[in-house]
Amino acid sequence: MFLERLSAISGRIEGAVALSLVDHDGIPVESVSLAADVDLESAAAELVAQVRAISSQQQELSVGEVRQVTIAGERTSFVVSSLGGGYYLLLLLRPEASLGRARFELKRATLLFEGDLE
Repeated sequence: MFLERLSAISGRIEGAVALSLVDHDGIPVESVSLAADVDLESAAAELVAQVRAISSQQQELSVGEVRQVTIAGERTSFVVSSLGGGYYLLLLLRPEASLGRARFELKRATLLFEGDLE
């Protein structure tokens, strides 16, 4: 079920390299990838740890929950979106990808996964 959803979501994002459903410990539950050389497990563990650290700081400042974090690099970009229930979507993009479209599709994806992960 999750694999089909991830495939459909990544298919709507031009420039998507990989998309992974990740649990609160940073462990990928399901993933789709167009690149065999991408280490999604390491990326997920590191990025979810960073998002959790940012979330902790946000709570201390009383400014609300982190919904999405984007890390734009020279060769790739990562977008991590919170799904609730301690789950995240991790998206890896090529540099030419539309970051706005990616963020929009991940926002739509939260509605698709809502209720299935709690």
